[in-house]
Amino acid sequence: MDFHLTSLITTFTLILLFGVAFNVGKARAKYEIDAPATTGHPKFELVYRVQMNTVENAVAFIPALWLFSYYVSVIYGAVLGVAWLVGRIWYAVAYCEDAKKRGGGFGLSLLSFLILTTGALIEIIRQMV
Repeated sequence: MDFHLTSLITTFTLILLFGVAFNVGKARAKYEIDAPATTGHPKFELVYRVQMNTVENAVAFIPALWLFSYYVSVIYGAVLGVAWLVGRIWYAVAYCEDAKKRGGGFGLSLLSFLILTTGALIEIIRQMV
């Protein structure tokens, strides 16, 4: 099986994680929030929450992506992975503008994750029985 697409999506996810962490560092400097503080200026807190939410989601997304790609389809896994990435980027941009606008990106990434997880689970069980 060829997992180049799955590997590419995983790499883009790592770049996204680095990007949101980098944004936190920039916000720390801009708003003069010294580590280890995680509160202070409201704009810093938005950027920080984007990072934490992205990390929390990536921890579940990456195994779901790989399990789906292995058990179901590399191509569909890649499509769903791209949708998840687009959703998380949309979420991050919208959240930093106005936290109330994050719903669309959240919904797209959640839907992608649920399809990946459910598809993998169904196929794993199917192959076991």
